[in-house]
Amino acid sequence: MKTFRWLLWGACALGSQLALADANDVRKLLETRVPRLANQVQSVTPAHVLGLYEIYTEDRQIIYTDEEVTVLIAGDILDAKTLKNLTEARMRVLGAIKPETLPLELAMKKVKGNGKRKLVVFSDPDCPFCRKLEKELSNITDVTIYTFIFPIGALHPQAPDRARWIWCSADRQKTWDDYLLRNVMPAKKDCANPLDTIQALGAKYRINGTPTLIFADGQVVPGVMPQDDLERALGSH
Repeated sequence: MKTFRWLLWGACALGSQLALADANDVRKLLETRVPRLANQVQSVTPAHVLGLYEIYTEDRQIIYTDEEVTVLIAGDILDAKTLKNLTEARMRVLGAIKPETLPLELAMKKVKGNGKRKLVVFSDPDCPFCRKLEKELSNITDVTIYTFIFPIGALHPQAPDRARWIWCSADRQKTWDDYLLRNVMPAKKDCANPLDTIQALGAKYRINGTPTLIFADGQVVPGVMPQDDLERALGSH
């Protein structure tokens, strides 16, 4: 979906308005006035700011509108007193994926140290950023890492084959580490595998890039994180 970038002029005029409309009424207006957006809406709720409503979409965006759906606003809302990013805080709630709700038996499992901390990663074997992430993770201990092999063939045409070879190897985790960290090509093997199921899982949760990291609290972070940031996000040992 293309990001809607309407700007709201005269926002101060809305400051005195109260959210009087029912969220269902706002959603119905969306269906009429912005049908391209309406069929991708997951939820509509009062934003409790300026009389606005929060629209959460299937591709993990928050867009704001007024009760008459006369404007759409794409962007962050900050609390003027604290400078807290209210939109970012809501995204952590709305976009959360609890690791225990995922079929972790379909992931490779690597226990380091006491394994107390948990991290889930969707990773493409031919993604250069995934290789960078593996290097950062190599220096972290006391964590259990669940890796869903998630090749994106449109970007890396050979990745689906290599993902299958890795899954079908005698030691998946070692073969994965050898390939991503040491450039050792996996042996060509074929077997029954869950890669199509994992692709469907990624589509369900709108994971469209690698690496995508999911932490124990449900926080979803796309892209590479340096070691210090990973340590903070993982929490205490």
